[in-house]
Amino acid sequence: MSHQKLFPLILLFILLTRAESTVNRFRILEDESTVDVYQILENGGEYNTFIKFLKKTKVGDRINNIAKFGDGVTVLAPTDNAFNNLTNSTSDDEHKLQLLINYHVISKFYEFDELQTVHNPVETLATGEDNEPLGLNFTGKKNQLNVSSGYVVTNVYEKAISISTDPPLAVYKLDKVLVPSEFIDPKSPSSNDAPAPVPVPAPAKAKNGTSDDDEITAEDKPSPITAATTKPNDAKRINVGILCLISCVFLMGQLS
Repeated sequence: MSHQKLFPLILLFILLTRAESTVNRFRILEDESTVDVYQILENGGEYNTFIKFLKKTKVGDRINNIAKFGDGVTVLAPTDNAFNNLTNSTSDDEHKLQLLINYHVISKFYEFDELQTVHNPVETLATGEDNEPLGLNFTGKKNQLNVSSGYVVTNVYEKAISISTDPPLAVYKLDKVLVPSEFIDPKSPSSNDAPAPVPVPAPAKAKNGTSDDDEITAEDKPSPITAATTKPNDAKRINVGILCLISCVFLMGQLS
């Protein structure tokens, strides 16, 4: 058989193999019970808080529907410790909680390797004030994958939860909660807004090159011995001597 006849057969085999893989990956499930994000998270054992919020916001039900009837779904699941370390609680604010949980869901199935080379930003179910989808940025190399919200960066763990990386539902473990930048108050002071420290002026230099600390003031300097400073004392001594001499002469005159 010539190479020209063999090449179309090889090409046909490759196309059929890829087509079968695509059908298996994005098949519509007949049994709804096979897609249950709640059960998958419960099997993980450290996602009780995330499960509670998925049920409270009904996002978990939406995940199951997307997984069954859509192009699959990818869930980034923060652990209980991640929620415990969250400084700002959003559980009391229904709008913020809805936004936060939707921010961890992508309405498409992504394998771990695909997220390493995906085109950023990747849209989530969360939307901003302008009703535009909020995105996440993924960066990875080899077996390490990071995800960033623009405010929080954390690792994404491969196969962290049992059966979580099989189509149409992928669930990846996170050590931190992805807080969207919309949660950050732009009016809050930042380190860039802090006033610059006031510089301390250096000691002034005297004319002779010494500092003020080294300069001796006029009061501290010993007075030089000059004629002006010794003349009053010398005059007093001379006056007393003359007075004594006159007194002696006067007494001698009286005695004689």
